[in-house]
Amino acid sequence: MTVVSAESGTALAAALPRRPIRELPDELVSQIAAGEVVERPASVVRELVDNALDAGASQINVKLMAGGVRSIVVEDDGIGIASAELPLALRRHATSKIGSLDDLEAVSTMGFRGEALAAIASVADVSLLSRTASAPHALRLDARSGELGPAARAVGTSVEVRELFFNTPARRKFLKSDSTELAHALEAVRRHALARPDVGFAVWHEGKLVAQWRPARLDQRIRDVLGEEFLEGSRPVEHAAGPLTIQGRTALPELSRARADQQYVFVNGRYVRDRLIAHGVRSAYEDVLHGQRQPAYVLFATIVPELVDVNVHPTKIEVRFRDGRAVHQAVHRAVEGALAVSRAGEVAQAPAGGAAASAEAGPLGHPVPGATALPVQPTPVPPWLPAATAANGFMRMPRSDGPAQGALALQTAAALYAQEPPAPWRVPPAPAVAAPPQDLPSADEWPLGRAIAQIGGVYVLAENRHGLVIVDMHAAHERIVYERLKASIGAAAIESQPLLIPASFPASPTEIAVAEGQRETLLALGLDVSPLSPGVLAVRARPAALAGGDAVALARSVLGELAELGDLGAQQVLQRARDEILATMACHGAVRANRQLTLDEMNALLRDMERTERADQCNHGRPTWRQLGMRELDALFLRGR
Repeated sequence: MTVVSAESGTALAAALPRRPIRELPDELVSQIAAGEVVERPASVVRELVDNALDAGASQINVKLMAGGVRSIVVEDDGIGIASAELPLALRRHATSKIGSLDDLEAVSTMGFRGEALAAIASVADVSLLSRTASAPHALRLDARSGELGPAARAVGTSVEVRELFFNTPARRKFLKSDSTELAHALEAVRRHALARPDVGFAVWHEGKLVAQWRPARLDQRIRDVLGEEFLEGSRPVEHAAGPLTIQGRTALPELSRARADQQYVFVNGRYVRDRLIAHGVRSAYEDVLHGQRQPAYVLFATIVPELVDVNVHPTKIEVRFRDGRAVHQAVHRAVEGALAVSRAGEVAQAPAGGAAASAEAGPLGHPVPGATALPVQPTPVPPWLPAATAANGFMRMPRSDGPAQGALALQTAAALYAQEPPAPWRVPPAPAVAAPPQDLPSADEWPLGRAIAQIGGVYVLAENRHGLVIVDMHAAHERIVYERLKASIGAAAIESQPLLIPASFPASPTEIAVAEGQRETLLALGLDVSPLSPGVLAVRARPAALAGGDAVALARSVLGELAELGDLGAQQVLQRARDEILATMACHGAVRANRQLTLDEMNALLRDMERTERADQCNHGRPTWRQLGMRELDALFLRGR
């Protein structure tokens, strides 16, 4: 290591040439701003489409060449730009969106900085072509020369961007292949299409139409953008908490993905990437999605503009909420409530046409593969959309929160966990006098039908009005026991087990600070972690249900998560740890494979599933039951061919 003395440092400073402070040229200032706003062609597309939407466009066309590197043209049919204001559109921080600090704090438009066009014009050749309804003809402005002349086009604006980064070759070298840049540009338009179903979008590349979305209702737009599978395999989300409203759709765990490529969050119509919201959604999936699988969702958050700061990032991709904790809780509850509605607990609605028509649908009105799809429940319309969208055949639908959970005494839960093999669920005793057969519920009245057999000691077969139901009895009972344990334990602290010899470990200053500041949270988790000496923490107690685990590894994991999430994470970590312990108990307490069940026990399981929230998946995210419709059964035996 080289040591520099004070004398040598002074001599070195004296040898350096003095650089005077001077004002940068306007062009260089714009190029620096462009480095923040314009990352690739997709950034240009995003900014230009933002402006088109602010202009009230109902149809936006995006035309690309070489993935947008050679040429980007965005055409709209908005209100246009007045001829006197056209030169101002290319100046830095010239905008019609805001005029004061009050406007900035309550901004509701997609663009507001007034720097996008100037930044783009500093790194590419840009021309504007615009016409208002009162103008006799359009005007064309060349950003490079400043030349303004008459042109022909309908009311609206066209922005052409040619040779992106032509004057900054180092930036151009960082661009990827044309196909990669095209994919990013398509994704940028796709996000706008999800947020504004009332607007039509078309994307052309090298003169060929590559994507088109016509104006439609929100549920139809989601189907067009994300596909039929997402719409059919997702549930509507609608939750209000004071000035915040959460709406959209969230996919079932069985539609989880390896990558987070179908996660869309919009705040007041603007696509954002927010860790707070993402964590709220992920925590809602904890009971049904484990491992590294990623949920899929489209969520629209509407909040009073004064309670959210959109002026955080130059690309407007990030926001900051005044009350982050309230937003996190609202998102968590909204998604959790949607996932808690079990298909097995809903009321089956037979479509018009009698038994023949209903045989094409799965239980509870959900389609089965190969059958004619029934209409899905429409997605609520976000409030920022024009009223015409809601009037276009779209109705708000109430959402059921599902039946309440029955409570199970803690003593019963402990006894259930201790039994080996576990006792079966309780079957109500038969009445002294048997009821007449016509008074007994039929299979048609039970969504999961009537049990008929057990296969391999693993699966329960049942018959309902739609065909055959196959139930994984261990997975289904595990979910039932888990939900009952959660209802019974409530907010009680987790039982801890003192260690005969405390487990000590060297701790970082952050871990020590968290251990001291979050002591009450740690004790509620069954962890007693306290300083032993400077730089050393000792684990003096751990959860009794995890007696065989590594106390030090558990303590470090919890401390790390508390440090990352701060005050917001205390309750989340507490709930997650409690749920993991209860999930372990439920797995041990659920009925095992190869356990022979009576028909009464099988029917009791089916009825419990119909009353239990999240009964469609076990605690590990696996499905608990499947429906085989009559069409699928007929196809197995080539009936009707």
